Amino acid sequence: MNEYDPEQVNIRPAATVMLVDDRPDLQVFMMERHVNTVFAGGMWVFPGGAVDQDDDTRYMQAMSVHRSDREASALMGLDSGGLAFYIAAVREAFEEAGILLALNRDKLTRLDLSDTGSALRFRKHRDDVNDRKRNFLDILQQENLIVDAGAMHYVARWITPVGPPKRFDARFFVVRMPVNQIPVHDDRELVHSCWMPPGEILEKAESKEMVLMTPTLRMVKNLAMFDSAEKVISAAAANLPEQRARVNTDTNTIVLPGEPGYDTGTVLQENGWVRLRPH
Repeated sequence: MNEYDPEQVNIRPAATVMLVDDRPDLQVFMMERHVNTVFAGGMWVFPGGAVDQDDDTRYMQAMSVHRSDREASALMGLDSGGLAFYIAAVREAFEEAGILLALNRDKLTRLDLSDTGSALRFRKHRDDVNDRKRNFLDILQQENLIVDAGAMHYVARWITPVGPPKRFDARFFVVRMPVNQIPVHDDRELVHSCWMPPGEILEKAESKEMVLMTPTLRMVKNLAMFDSAEKVISAAAANLPEQRARVNTDTNTIVLPGEPGYDTGTVLQENGWVRLRPH
């Protein structure tokens, strides 16, 4: 018997970021969640998590560059507060994958963690944030960094269906993997990680070698429409109109306009809007 009422679960705002790169073919960074985690246990995911009070744009606007809250909110159809999702995505990429999408505040040059000293220092920063000893803002201020919100592109929105003990209204972003950094899973909630071509992920999901949430699988399918990270980012930056996702009731898969079963599909099983596609 469930110890909670699925209908009463609070829906929390969240952010997820897809890290893509050419290695040399298009690949995306995937991480496997610990089987005992409450949400998506044992599944392969992108870095992501809930938006919290530290992401409040009243405090974070001054710590971000290349995208204002007004611009971010307009892209998402919000009156305000859109930048908080970008900040949350950057923070989660740092906490879960060890990647910090930030620039030197004075020179606006990309953060370089290629030398051992810097890598070790930021690993300690990451551990402190994960252990709740310090907050993300403290790290940025200490290192004289500013979040590069302009490098990330909003590409989808997915709302967790009724059922799980945790539900999220998640905004999905895509970003090119920064040079001179190496992603590593946190080895706590996340137990494995790797770079994989989208096509290979789809094959492993089909054979049950990998388990993905349906929105994650749908986003991998959209990535598979491209043959390079450059084309993914170009399409994402175009900010194409959103397409409402539906579920093909014959195959129980998420489909988008033009795909088999879309015209007769249902919107009762999944709530998703996607704008990542070739343009």
